[in-house]
Amino acid sequence: MALGPRLDLRQTQSLVMTPQLQQAIKLLALSNLEIETFVSEALESNPLLEVGEVTREKGEDSGDAPTGEHEATPDFDGEGALDIANYAQDTEAAPGDRGDWSETAGAGLSREALPDLENRSNDSISLTEHLSGQIGSLSYNPQEALIATRIIHELDEAGYLHTSLRDLADELGAPLVEVEDALELVQSLDPTGVGARNLGECLALQAKEADRFDPCMQRLIENLDLLASGDIARLRRLCEVDDEDFADMLAELRSYDPKPGCRYGGEAEAAIVPDVLVTPGSGGGWQIRINEASLPRLVVNREYFVELEAGARDKASRAWLNEQLGEADWLIRALDQRQKTILKTASEIVTLQEGFFREGVSAMRPLTLREVAERIDMHESTVSRVTSNKYLSCPRGTFEMKYFFSSGVAAADGEGASSEAIKARIRALCDAEDPKKVLSDQKLADLLNEEGFDLARRTVAKYREAIGIGSSAQRRREKKLRNI
Repeated sequence: MALGPRLDLRQTQSLVMTPQLQQAIKLLALSNLEIETFVSEALESNPLLEVGEVTREKGEDSGDAPTGEHEATPDFDGEGALDIANYAQDTEAAPGDRGDWSETAGAGLSREALPDLENRSNDSISLTEHLSGQIGSLSYNPQEALIATRIIHELDEAGYLHTSLRDLADELGAPLVEVEDALELVQSLDPTGVGARNLGECLALQAKEADRFDPCMQRLIENLDLLASGDIARLRRLCEVDDEDFADMLAELRSYDPKPGCRYGGEAEAAIVPDVLVTPGSGGGWQIRINEASLPRLVVNREYFVELEAGARDKASRAWLNEQLGEADWLIRALDQRQKTILKTASEIVTLQEGFFREGVSAMRPLTLREVAERIDMHESTVSRVTSNKYLSCPRGTFEMKYFFSSGVAAADGEGASSEAIKARIRALCDAEDPKKVLSDQKLADLLNEEGFDLARRTVAKYREAIGIGSSAQRRREKKLRNI
């Protein structure tokens, strides 16, 4: 066989990650806040883009849309939602034509008002600012004020000091006694208990402030380990008080704040703006719609384009203008498809998790990304991006869309039960248990098995720990202390 250069024609298929496809993937995964930032940047960089007003279809009002069938999926006027795994650029969709973005599915409970979605930001000052503002009025010594300020910046969010005073003295080049005096100054600030180096010192500072730090209270605070282990009889003997006085001391101790610094924040609490609103429909179904307030409606200023086109004298200017027009049209289509994809996914979640919306977490069923992806004919990775950092508001509250996906266990009805439903049932059983007969993990497993849940003791323990419920021994001690 002769060796030499030659030309061959071969036909192959491959998936190419074009810049537009990469941008579509990015848009799909962005949160509300990130989308808002992205749109703001696009409005600044593209002169043809501007914010338009959201309009409804002719004949629509602000009331509920007609109730759909339980198995209904959103009607997108023949357009497929943006599936990253099977992406095809839609050239027929009218840019910016969103309509009302409403869809109904399932049958629901009676009408209730939506929860208040206004999350007021925490405009309180930080702990550091609050403490630093008090230094000037309490200290006339500049050196002491400087050291105290440094100590304040070493406190954690709960108000505790974990840095050694000797290390601070070496770092500041100050005598240890001056650092100790500065710490005493910090510990005199409001809130009482800040600057403590451990829980006992924090509680002791608050007891001194309340003028309750007598020898009996001192012994109680010095033996908190006995209180934690539930050895009440020994602790009472150490305090040398009767039952009535001991109960009074415990009540006083419980009134103290073990984390005084947590009363203050440092950053404004970010408001959660839901992407999807789910409300009971007038006919007993569910109205599911995109929150129009979560994303501005972009439009292309065609008149401005014509004006700029008329003034374009050279080829480069016309090419730039056409490029801006193409990018604006594509961005509007991409955002439009993003909204449709979110709506389509949310509608399927409401249909599959209808029990949750009607009865609560106890009626949640196990649900996977794959199941939703197969029902809406999308790739599993697309559904994962759609549900990340997206929130759904319903009469039961505001939830991240990922919340509705959970593993399950076998149940008597054959369908299985959601892990969230199992956790809710475990919590209910522990809350209702007799303080004198605290339920062990095996007993919890037996009770759940009687209710139709096929659970092993090890699985019950895992769920119990996941929701922050202590062991039977820990709960017995807590209930015993609560009843003193």
